[in-house]
Amino acid sequence: MLNRRVSFAVLNPATEETIAELDQAGVEETDAAVARAKEAFPAWRAVAPADRARLLRRLATLVEEHGEELAGIESRNVGKPIGGARAEVAMVAAVFHFYAGAVEKQYGETIPVGGGIDMTFREPLGVVGLIVPWNFPLNIASWKLGPALACANTVVLKPAELTPLSALRLEELILEAGIPEGVVNVLAGPGRVVGQRLVEHPDVAKIGFTGSTEVGRSVMAGAAATIKRVTLELGGKSANVVFADADLEKAAAAAPYAVFDNAGQDCCARSRILVQKSVHDEFLDYLVEATRRVKVGDPQLEETEMGPLISAAHRETVASFVDGEPLFRGDVPEGRGFWYPCTIIEASNDDRIAREEVFGPVAAVIPFDDEAEAIRIANDTPYGLSGSIWTRDGARALRVTRALETGVLSINSNSSVRPTTPFGGFKQSGFGRELGMHGLAGYSEVKNVYYATED
Repeated sequence: MLNRRVSFAVLNPATEETIAELDQAGVEETDAAVARAKEAFPAWRAVAPADRARLLRRLATLVEEHGEELAGIESRNVGKPIGGARAEVAMVAAVFHFYAGAVEKQYGETIPVGGGIDMTFREPLGVVGLIVPWNFPLNIASWKLGPALACANTVVLKPAELTPLSALRLEELILEAGIPEGVVNVLAGPGRVVGQRLVEHPDVAKIGFTGSTEVGRSVMAGAAATIKRVTLELGGKSANVVFADADLEKAAAAAPYAVFDNAGQDCCARSRILVQKSVHDEFLDYLVEATRRVKVGDPQLEETEMGPLISAAHRETVASFVDGEPLFRGDVPEGRGFWYPCTIIEASNDDRIAREEVFGPVAAVIPFDDEAEAIRIANDTPYGLSGSIWTRDGARALRVTRALETGVLSINSNSSVRPTTPFGGFKQSGFGRELGMHGLAGYSEVKNVYYATED
């Protein structure tokens, strides 16, 4: 029987138009990609660290040179506002620059022992499978590719089926940078086929996965059969805690972009806004007015701040969380496109809207009495990825940050992610860290060597 190619359409979520038709990878293509990566591993591992660093710097420079092209691809394929897409591409370049610099800084240790010398080495794992989501396709791909390549692993990268275009273009730039064929292999196909095969494949040493907690559980279970190393960056239901002594106007002006950026399709979204009761009404007035100013529309326009959701099915899911009349509902463009308005709901932490990850532009405002209750509510979730604390009291800020069961926190800010600092969650938001020097640990093994020197 002939092996018939199956194709699939890639859509622009702002217009619902098809922007590409691609061949769909399956098990056979996945096995072939793993075989290429396995074959390329010995030579890539043997590349001198300085030369590997040079290649990563060249890749970073190419990303910068093709920044407008890559931002355009990401904007059309994901529905991102073009300004946000440019910022994300700039971060991709910064990540590759950072890991180019990290290649020669993976130091081992010498450990005092009797009778000889003890030393440690950081060794690559081999072939790693990287599975990235549709909300930040190129950005999150770089978070995994950077440390994986810096540690001399070879890679099979599976972008989300909805948003494969920027990863496919990045693969071309990787080859143009001089990184050998087979070192990075990009496969466009469904997670239930390509992703599952990577998880099961005996020649894949590690899976780096970003996505939902539900799928993360299946990745972890599947990896157990071959004792694969796993890094999981999963869901979130982060708290944005506003105390009465905070700069309320500043906190309220920042809050919409902590939820509605990327149309709320962000595991870091501070979608639970906890507000101290004594300033609840005043803060809500500021929050509604700030949300009203968010510009929703055509992602190709420079002034646009929020675009559409990724698909019609996802729009239905987001809408299912909103019962009754919200406190505020914004406007969206008429006509085609998977639009959903900025929405604010008053809630308690027991409501579904406060318990589950909506992954859309919906914020739940939850009142609290005092510091102890704020901490209790913020921690009353199975997730622990991100969050913010707004207060002018420095001692309180430190007390609360230490008490929150969360991997990434900001004080008087909603900024979570930098190439130089570790990123990852507590509890069911996953484990392992990406970015910064911490990101290298997930893509290498420690080898200990004792060298006897006695006669």
